[in-house]
Amino acid sequence: AMAEPKTQKTKASVAAFIAAVEDDTRRKDAKNVDKMMREISGEKPAMWGPSIVGYGEYEGPTGKWPRIGFSPRKANLVIYAMDGYAREPLMKKLGKHKTGRSCLYINKLADVDEGVLRQIVVNGWKIMAKKYPE
Repeated sequence: AMAEPKTQKTKASVAAFIAAVEDDTRRKDAKNVDKMMREISGEKPAMWGPSIVGYGEYEGPTGKWPRIGFSPRKANLVIYAMDGYAREPLMKKLGKHKTGRSCLYINKLADVDEGVLRQIVVNGWKIMAKKYPE
């Protein structure tokens, strides 16, 4: 059997987690991203591990994971909405950001076009729904 992923869904409170984000801007951004991801996914968020807020879930090759999510880290706001941001043409219009394979790093929402960000998350949600149907 494969090792369980370290990041497991927990019963911790998402509201309490967001409320505890120290930086004012990061906390406000987290509230906005939460609202956006709830609207896009139609799902209630859950905590995954100590610091990821996730929406929906799928069974991937490495176990259960949220379909989309985010993490308000100290260094930046991390958005998990897509596997392979390089293939997303909207990235050019997003504004100031960095990407990893399946992570999008933003300093603050004010640095990016929120309409473009929303569309990127919508696209990611749709791609995940196609790749891993319920």
